[in-house]
Formats: sequence, structure tokens, C-alpha cells
Amino acid sequence: MIEVIKTYPLATIVSVKNNEPLITHLPLIYNDDGNLIGHIDIYNPQAEVLKNDNDITIIFSGPQCYISPSIYTTKQLPTWNYIRVHLKGKVKAIESKEALKNSLITMTAFLEAPDHKYVLDTDNKRMEGALDYIKMFEISIDSWEGKFKLSQDKKPQDIENARTELVRANQKSVEAFLEKCFKRET
Repeated sequence: MIEVIKTYPLATIVSVKNNEPLITHLPLIYNDDGNLIGHIDIYNPQAEVLKNDNDITIIFSGPQCYISPSIYTTKQLPTWNYIRVHLKGKVKAIESKEALKNSLITMTAFLEAPDHKYVLDTDNKRMEGALDYIKMFEISIDSWEGKFKLSQDKKPQDIENARTELVRANQKSVEAFLEKCFKRET
């Protein structure tokens, strides 16, 4: 589950305020203490909930796709394979601007790995100007639930076929979807 968090750090964060769910998508970094660290724009409605030991639910999403019975060597029904990690925990605000600055630098280094083509320097003027508009928070994790549906109940050849299909379908669907998104009118 930790590998899912590290490989797919964009989390869905769910909290409740006045009986209304608040949902935000933010990258979270799993640190050496076993906690998650994140940053949120102060104008995001969820920002004021991300403090004071409030309860929070976090979902990390890995690859997913439809699995056709046609890929199996045995008779099967259609299914869906996916990887998800559901966490629950308590969130607290980190008020130190120095900690926020260091955390932004650390998160950038993590997200730039392995090539590190960009380094966020400690004296970056743009970052300095943004510090007043970003809140840092830490989530202590109380419960973990992994949802790994990967045709693992099938025969070895069918498991391998499902893995191959998961890779193929994700590459193709991302490529086709982004082609539509970035298509420009001429």
C-alpha cells in the first residue's frame, strides 16, 4: 500500500463540514514517520477543515481498467481490475512558514525524481511570495485498507493476461484521452 501511495501520490481527500462532504485532490507525501504531508491553497474551502485533529478520509488510486473475458484462457465473465488504498486519519495544521518552505522543497524533489530536472531553491522569490497563500498539514493514519482486484483468483496464465491487459489498456486509454484533451482547432 505504501508503494501505491509513493507511485500515485495524487490523493482524493474527503472531509465533512456542516454535514457536507468536501473533496479535494492533492499530492500527499508519505514521510519517514508514517504520516502524510500535504499543502493546500488557503482559499480552498477544505483548508479550514485540515487542522485541529479533524477526521479525514484519503483515497489513492492506482491503475484500473475493464477486463474482457476474451483475454482469459478459461470461461469468465467481464470484470474490472483496479488498485486503491483507503486511509482514515486525523489531520493537523503545521503553522511554521519555515516548515512549509522546507516541505515544498522536499515534495518538489520527491516529485521530480529520478531525473530532478527542476530544483526548488530555498531562495526562490516566487515561492516566498506564495507562502502566505498555502497551508501545510500532516495526517496521522489510523486505518489502512487496500483494494487490489487484479484477477488474482484466476489461473496463472489468466493472471498474466489480466496484467498485460491492465498495462495495455491504461497506456492506450491515457493516450487516446489526452489526444482528445489537447486537440486544437485549426
